[in-house]
Amino acid sequence: MDDATTEMPDAPHGRLPGGSRLPRIAPLPEDRWDARVRRLLATAPRDPGGRVPNIFTTLARHPDLYAQFMPFGGQLLRSGLLPGRIRELLILRTAHNTGAAYEWGRHLPLAEAAGVSAADVLHIIQGPDAVGWTDLERHLLRAADELHRDARISTVTWEALASHYEGAELIEITMLIGQYHMLAFFLNSVGVQLEPGFDRAGTGKGTGTDG
Repeated sequence: MDDATTEMPDAPHGRLPGGSRLPRIAPLPEDRWDARVRRLLATAPRDPGGRVPNIFTTLARHPDLYAQFMPFGGQLLRSGLLPGRIRELLILRTAHNTGAAYEWGRHLPLAEAAGVSAADVLHIIQGPDAVGWTDLERHLLRAADELHRDARISTVTWEALASHYEGAELIEITMLIGQYHMLAFFLNSVGVQLEPGFDRAGTGKGTGTDG
């Protein structure tokens, strides 16, 4: 068995293993970063104190994949066509749908910075039929739910979105939601641990440390 691997019991759908569980694949310790990994992680976002988040030090165990993943993820997160508020609504709804505590916890501060309020966060958990959404926001959340459930946006929802967005933005909506599904698959399966100080409420019960 690889020294990075610790088996983690399966959890029921929609629930994550408790915070006392170890990750199946641990972050790569800094004393094992080779020259290439150091170059790759040198440009990774860092938390206060200079720590590289666990998602990056775990993914860095596959340097080739990391090198290709970061530009694509950065394009969607920092350089996309969608306004930040819309982007974060879609990401948080996807994190909620997939039970991705790491994704949820790391994006709450980004969402707040983009104008997502505490009331919005509650409504994200409640879904597209919650009181308080604009018609557009309701359709966007419905698109996230439909892609999660059916792997396609329904005709009704697509036509509603197409009345607001051009083709490039519609493509980005599907790719953004898909990107954060992919990340949820990775984070949940590998068991990436949420760093202390980040809130996982909204993805199920837990301690706030598991991914």
